[in-house]
Amino acid sequence: MTVDEFRKTMADAKYIPAGSELHLVFHAFSQEALRITAELNGAYHTPEEVRSLMSKLTASEIDESFGLFPPFHTDCGKNTQIGNRVFINAGCQFQDQGGITIGDDVLIGPQTIIATLNHDPDPDKRGGMFAKPVVISNKVWLGARVTICPGVTIGKGAIVGAGAVVTKDVPPCTVVAGVPARVIKQI
Repeated sequence: MTVDEFRKTMADAKYIPAGSELHLVFHAFSQEALRITAELNGAYHTPEEVRSLMSKLTASEIDESFGLFPPFHTDCGKNTQIGNRVFINAGCQFQDQGGITIGDDVLIGPQTIIATLNHDPDPDKRGGMFAKPVVISNKVWLGARVTICPGVTIGKGAIVGAGAVVTKDVPPCTVVAGVPARVIKQI
């Protein structure tokens, strides 16, 4: 399966049975992601080298305005889209099989986790997964140690406070914080 076929299939997928062909494709992409992130995280790289490795990881062209402080981890990489003037701080973890879209002018704080999959709650089918994309709109700021749960959209210009666990969509130009995250104020 090509990367484009994978992205299209995941955009249409609601449920991925354990051991299915699509599940096996995850594992193949995961092996490549492990190789690339080991290289990315294993030594110093210039900003140009970081962008090159991230372009390989995401199978897309990363803009020269992109910045990343390693280490960075992802278990797929191929279903992440990154806009212009994005900065990802150290220690972030992306689970992107379900799709992560990051808009322009986004700041992502250290140790942020973005998840796009949930396992089947049925114990007999626990290996199966439900995919739900995450969208981080333009001009969003995610504080340190934020967790974004599957299916969440963060609205344009929003701020997510440090340590927040975001389980629901965040309206544009709002500040949310807490566990679970709740609106603190409008910007």
